[in-house]
Amino acid sequence: MLVVRPITPQDYAALYTCAVESGYGFTSLPVDEALLRRRIARAQEAFAREHVSEPGEEGYLFVMEDTATGEVVGCSGIEAAVGLTEAFYHYRLGKVVHHSKSLDVYNALETLTLCNDYTGVSELCTLFLREPFRKNQNGRVLSRFRMLFMAEFRDRFSQFAIAEMRGVSDENGDSPFWHWLEKYFFNMDFNQADYLTGIGEKAFVAELMPQFPLYVKMLDPEAQAVIGKVHENTRPALRMLENEGFRFRGYVDIFDAGPTVEVEVANIKSVRESQRLPIRIGKPNDQAARHIIMNTRVADFRAGQAPAEVHADYLLISPEAATALRLEAGDAARFVAL
Repeated sequence: MLVVRPITPQDYAALYTCAVESGYGFTSLPVDEALLRRRIARAQEAFAREHVSEPGEEGYLFVMEDTATGEVVGCSGIEAAVGLTEAFYHYRLGKVVHHSKSLDVYNALETLTLCNDYTGVSELCTLFLREPFRKNQNGRVLSRFRMLFMAEFRDRFSQFAIAEMRGVSDENGDSPFWHWLEKYFFNMDFNQADYLTGIGEKAFVAELMPQFPLYVKMLDPEAQAVIGKVHENTRPALRMLENEGFRFRGYVDIFDAGPTVEVEVANIKSVRESQRLPIRIGKPNDQAARHIIMNTRVADFRAGQAPAEVHADYLLISPEAATALRLEAGDAARFVAL
């Protein structure tokens, strides 16, 4: 069974493998040993905090493990509140109207304005599933369990959540949007800029990024064409988030112009449809639907998918699922149909 659990220091090698395999443009998983080890340590601190009354600097990082082999097959994370100690940048798409009544001229022009509007919101991030395991809805589990985690531990997270989608780049990691910025404002390629941001070196953004609104029409046509568009490999993840209620509101990444989608946590479909019931252990009937199921502990968190019978006052799961999810009869579980 594939089970999601908190990351541990022993998972460093597996996390490094995920960072290498995730490729260009995956800012939250840079191939950097010191950064990855810091993320693991920071996650351990977050999971160890038993009583959290409001979102802060906590970064929750999870791995998906094959319990039969012990192999880590993917990872995903949640930032409780972004931008509290380091600026969190986006470009906001807007409009400026140039109008002269006397000349009968009216131009409505799109602009990009550097902003920090998402400061303090929660972020779903660092979702990566290794290629051989992209089947049996494993990717859905690795993404959606985070919404159940947020539903169960509401005080740990903001009222709103975002997810940054990887923007368009080629097989070498070259971004058409960044190419334009590099040409006029920077002297580094996309991969270097993306890497520096991933390891927390963001001062150059404030120092070199254009501070005034950019007219979209002034960008190269290739750069204009990718604003708000996602990388081909990211389309399934975007569709899944849209099905959960996430929407694009005109905010894009400052490097590749990929879209950021947002939602009010209470309106996430998996949050609204999730239930919390005590567990009974037995054999679900053959028609039992598969569910994403999680225990309700933080430090000893476990989540996964399994067939389950939903009754008015309890959830029936198999002994194997109960063992993998560290649930005993009578324990509370949160779950949602897969």
